[in-house]
Amino acid sequence: MPQQDNLSGSNSTGSDPSVFFLTGIPGLESLHLWISIPFFTVFTMALLGNCTLLYVIKTEPSLHKPMFYFLTMLAVIDLVLSTTTVPKILSIFWFNSREISFNGCLVQMFFLHSFSIMQSALLLAMAFDRYVAICNPLRYVTILTNSVIAKIGLAALARALLLVLPLRFVLRRLPYCRSHIISHCYCEHMAVVNLACANTRFNNIYGIIVAFFIVGLDLMFISLSYVKILRAVLSLASKEEQLKAFGTCVAHLWAILVVYTPVVLSSIIHRFGHQVPPHVHILLANFYLLSSHDEPHCVRCENQTDS
Repeated sequence: MPQQDNLSGSNSTGSDPSVFFLTGIPGLESLHLWISIPFFTVFTMALLGNCTLLYVIKTEPSLHKPMFYFLTMLAVIDLVLSTTTVPKILSIFWFNSREISFNGCLVQMFFLHSFSIMQSALLLAMAFDRYVAICNPLRYVTILTNSVIAKIGLAALARALLLVLPLRFVLRRLPYCRSHIISHCYCEHMAVVNLACANTRFNNIYGIIVAFFIVGLDLMFISLSYVKILRAVLSLASKEEQLKAFGTCVAHLWAILVVYTPVVLSSIIHRFGHQVPPHVHILLANFYLLSSHDEPHCVRCENQTDS
């Protein structure tokens, strides 16, 4: 088995790696073929669903509204996340193709982390959209103009680039004189950092700060938005109005739970759950990828009922 020889030989490679080797899901190698089925199914649905969604929003003038513009951005983010990770994962599951170049690994990691940060920003923007729609409905059109939406999108992109670009330069400067085997299905920041044979305190601290900055601040502002939304909904006269108003937020709340729950659990397990088997952490990370592909479609259902 040539791949096995490469994997064992990669343990002694030098400090300037040309390639890394991805393991897939350690301990579950015999199930890779079965695990590939949901990956391939969701990947195919994500490509078809998001491309269809983008086409429908572009060609249907009645959908040229703020929430659908945010949904367009979310669909693009989903396409980038899926196309930069899932094909390589499937190649591992199907063909045992574990090799990835060092530059390819950094590129994959850049797109994965930067667009995940943008996804979090878009969920926050959608919470703001719901807040304005329910708490200030008469000013909705004047507040969420096309110019404001474009600025929100550019701000989300700028924040992601500013937070992720430093990691790329730092990782390039680290020596990798240990194993070049990454115990993951794709190139993830901490999985690569663990292979370095130098002081990685900056990477560890920076990773924690970014995680708390993104998840903590975004979730805090999302929660504040929904506290105000809940107050506004409860002040409505009839229960029918209350249910209708809150119903427009249910799918968005579900998307928030689906995205943030595996991210938070995976981060906690990675840093503090040393007794947890590695495949649990990797399965949680993969669940995030799979679940995020369905997110634009569940929010789309919300907007169909809203409109």
